[in-house]
Amino acid sequence: MIKNITKVTFLLLAILAVQSCTDSQQNKLHEEHFKGLQIDKIPAGVHYNDTTYVPIYSEIYIKTKNIRFNLTATLSLRNTSLKHTIYVSEVDYYNSFGEKTKSFLTKPIALKPLQTAEYVIDESDTSGGAGANFIVNWGSKSDVVKPIFQGVMISTQGQQGVSFTTKGVSISNR
Repeated sequence: MIKNITKVTFLLLAILAVQSCTDSQQNKLHEEHFKGLQIDKIPAGVHYNDTTYVPIYSEIYIKTKNIRFNLTATLSLRNTSLKHTIYVSEVDYYNSFGEKTKSFLTKPIALKPLQTAEYVIDESDTSGGAGANFIVNWGSKSDVVKPIFQGVMISTQGQQGVSFTTKGVSISNR
């Protein structure tokens, strides 16, 4: 009996060690991906600029206003152009009170045709609240570029799963 418990304990520890290494490697790959997108400055000739508001829910209410369900939120920036690069200068996260809580970029990034970038708010990060949002400032050399900026929220508790998306809207002229 003790021998079996020892084997099971060892197996569980081995699985946790492997999972830990995998998460670390994934984080490193993710960081390297974003370093590859970074540019020193936005090039000359970018004359079309826009500011996009993307609603994000880091938590939602269930049953009453006093019970909240935390969510993992992902901001997905998708360049839908087959020909043109878009340049993103700011990706900022705001809470329900309209206060900036996080800036994701230290340098601008370039999204080549059909390229995507993602930014994640962990499920345990409830700093944004139910009214959180991202503000994305971006530009292009062409005014025909129509990227898609979406929020993707997901979580599970027990056997209950929740997932939904939101779509960014231009707020440049508001």
